[in-house]
Amino acid sequence: MLSRRRFLLTAAAAPSLAPALSWAEAGAPDLLAAAKTPETGHFTLLGLRRSGETVFSLPLPGRGHAAAAHPYRAEAVAFARRPGTFALVIRCTDGAAIAKLTAPEGRHFYGHGVFSADGGLLYTTENAYETGAGRVGIWDASDGYRRLGEISSGGIGPHDMALLPDGAALVVANGGIRTHPASGREKLNLPEMAPNLSYLSTVDGALIDQVGPEAELRLNSMRHLAVAQSGLVAVAMQWQGDPEDGVPLLAFHSLGAPGLLIAEAEPHQLARMQGYAGSVAFDPSGVRAAITSPRGGQVMAWNIEGGPPALWRRPDVCGLATAPEGWLATDGIGGFFALAPDLAAKPLARHGVAFDNHLIALEKFS
Repeated sequence: MLSRRRFLLTAAAAPSLAPALSWAEAGAPDLLAAAKTPETGHFTLLGLRRSGETVFSLPLPGRGHAAAAHPYRAEAVAFARRPGTFALVIRCTDGAAIAKLTAPEGRHFYGHGVFSADGGLLYTTENAYETGAGRVGIWDASDGYRRLGEISSGGIGPHDMALLPDGAALVVANGGIRTHPASGREKLNLPEMAPNLSYLSTVDGALIDQVGPEAELRLNSMRHLAVAQSGLVAVAMQWQGDPEDGVPLLAFHSLGAPGLLIAEAEPHQLARMQGYAGSVAFDPSGVRAAITSPRGGQVMAWNIEGGPPALWRRPDVCGLATAPEGWLATDGIGGFFALAPDLAAKPLARHGVAFDNHLIALEKFS
């Protein structure tokens, strides 16, 4: 456990170092994506341009989930899929593994992490699986990714996590589902699950704000996050009830607001999502957000200022990132394509890989 005093000292000590090896020196990728090569079964981390061109392909020791890109150094942390215990720090100029994070005893990673605004600290979502408590691990990215300690995530099952634009708070999607590695991916507490969004101070780790769904949506596990430059948070959810129920899977929130703003749609449109939102991203305007469903083969996008949702159909679509034209997306059969409001999906490239869940943009547009 990281004490408040030590948290303050380590956060203050994290230097804003001049970049030694920049993203430009890594070939200027725009995006990162984990993938699997079907023929060999090997796992990789891909650096991609917005055109779909591959900049680099770096091996991973196991299946990846998401990645965190350092804000200025050409380093990416590739996280194992839950309940994995490794995270690999890769220097993207030459593919060297410069550090390997191993979850402490009694912990596993949830596949996501984020850097502090100055790049001095890395935060990771973790499960203290003997108690079920959600934790946020803190690692010193200026000193070989040494473990500094941990703080409470504010709930059970923290999955994704993001930094608010001012750098003063983390927002954590606590999915509410308790799991244990001995039980695989079995969900152990559905009758009591209570998902929430928790905002944590980056100064002392204190809980600043917390909000959850209304009782009728209690089974909507909060999983993935996107944050607009305005500070508006979009959270993608995964329904633990009947996938044909057609419940909303996207909500919005701003720090200090009294509750969630639920993105509504026609029940038949929502039912096609099969109760599962895999990724979420804003478009450059910051007033439109989209979610993907690999199970339903559908993308839906909402304008928070009103109007019906936009819809695209695409088999096994999941990865999603902000791009100048709207969004870029990937699927499990190697497809890489662009989406824009009121336009058809535009294929850009096809790769000989099965893309995993997420597409991580290195540049912020919204």
